[in-house]
Amino acid sequence: MAAAPGGPGTAATGTAATGAASAVLRRVPWPSALAATLVTGYVTLFVLASVHTSYDTWGALLILPALMAIGTPLLARIAAANPERDVFRLLLLAMTAKLLCAFPRYLMAFVLYGGAADAKMYHQKGTELAAYLDQADLLGGVHYDLGMKVAGTGFVIIVTGIVYAITGPSLIGGFLVFSWLGFWGLLLFWRALQIAFPEADTRKYAKLVFFLPSLLFWPSSIGKDAWMMFCLGLTTYGTARLLDRRFGAFVCIVLGSVGTAMVRPHVTALAGAGLMVAYVLRRRPQQVSALGPLRTILTAVVLGAMAVLMLQQVSTFFGTDGTGGDAVNQVLSETSRRTSQGNSMINATAPEDAAPKFSLNPAGLPVAVISVLFRPFPFEASNIQNLIQSVECFALLVMFVRAWPRLSRLPRLFVQRSYVAFAAVYTLLFCWAFSTINNMGILSRERVQVLPLALVLLVVPATTAGRGRTSARRPPPVWRVSPGQWGARRTPEPPGLPAPPVAAAAAAAPTVRSTVPPSSTAPPPSNGSPPSTAPPSSIVSPSPSTSQGGSTAP
Repeated sequence: MAAAPGGPGTAATGTAATGAASAVLRRVPWPSALAATLVTGYVTLFVLASVHTSYDTWGALLILPALMAIGTPLLARIAAANPERDVFRLLLLAMTAKLLCAFPRYLMAFVLYGGAADAKMYHQKGTELAAYLDQADLLGGVHYDLGMKVAGTGFVIIVTGIVYAITGPSLIGGFLVFSWLGFWGLLLFWRALQIAFPEADTRKYAKLVFFLPSLLFWPSSIGKDAWMMFCLGLTTYGTARLLDRRFGAFVCIVLGSVGTAMVRPHVTALAGAGLMVAYVLRRRPQQVSALGPLRTILTAVVLGAMAVLMLQQVSTFFGTDGTGGDAVNQVLSETSRRTSQGNSMINATAPEDAAPKFSLNPAGLPVAVISVLFRPFPFEASNIQNLIQSVECFALLVMFVRAWPRLSRLPRLFVQRSYVAFAAVYTLLFCWAFSTINNMGILSRERVQVLPLALVLLVVPATTAGRGRTSARRPPPVWRVSPGQWGARRTPEPPGLPAPPVAAAAAAAPTVRSTVPPSSTAPPPSNGSPPSTAPPSSIVSPSPSTSQGGSTAP
């Protein structure tokens, strides 16, 4: 007899069907299914784009996975040697976000502004240079007329042409490549902090430097911003290695300084000034070798020669006579006049034939710091772009105000930690020099060159409430080399040699009074040697490993 509709038989059948469906859903490999769906959608999008658009657009769909394929193994290697937890996920997310920000940056330049951006000129000139490089005999020499001097805009054209010679002339692809370079610059800033200042809150710094909207957005287009971010990160990374006495420091400093000097030599001079101060304040190593003084003198000579070359490059770049105060005043005043344009102008300017005078008085430094780091304020915004930027600036201002307990330690850390001195000097000099920019939009873009080092001031170790002592220090990275070793790895002692005495550890270790009675003797050893007696007043000092909380091997 058939079960009545809605009766117990129907309910049992429905329950069985639901259970079977749940079992099937549990057996589905959802991560693999999601990955297959994404790959299928990406391939479909690529086919449609290659049919209906030019390589200028669909080439980006080839370049994006190529950059991810190159960057992911490098990030995995960095994360494997890093003491922080879940670093690989953080770095992979940061690289993905940085690459994706190239698309809204492109839309802003070519949709919102209708192509009225420097990236359009770099793309056109770079495409011509790439076509020449494809046909030229590179072994016979390259003779190409840029139509302008190499330093500055001409150098960025050369970099764009080389990129296009590798990837092909794709406008959106070029945005992706430059954004990718900007990401590696941010990563180098993060690594520099881990090397030279491991006590800092490096986790918080990573979240700030990788995901601050300005650092994600502005250095993501074809142009000077992304290139400067990469080269400044390389210079800072080399500085951290120099302050921590590691190999390869000068290679990174020279390469990064040359890269910045070819585009914005005045920024190179600011970084060089911070490096000189930090090197003077660098802590003396615990073990000084015989060549230590000679190495210090040689380093000072090299840094001095680099400083002279930087100043000469700045003078040539701006066309000034000499490098004195008058020349600096001339450069800064001319900068203020050239940036006094558009609806985002900050202050009223003098007529076109007269450059405004700029005061070199350091009393105006606090105003300069506020102007460069925290403007525009919300009530100063003249368009939607400035309004969005003002939200970030206000958030930064709140973060600096809340971090006052940390900032109050800067005078002491300035002397104790030379990397803090480098970051502080560069930040102050940058704010002093770039406060002459008289346009909110230009200032927002230029500010990204100082934010990575300004954010260092927010992650210095905090003080413990109610006491002047610092909170528990973060353990230094496992790869950190002790001062004076210059990258040398500690090798284990060969067998058979006596262990080195540890006088300090033995003196500081607590003493343990023996409880063996005078008449008692230790059991005879297995090798037949005579037993040893312990007098009642004998004092047993623990071994260095035991006194430090370790355990001795059986």
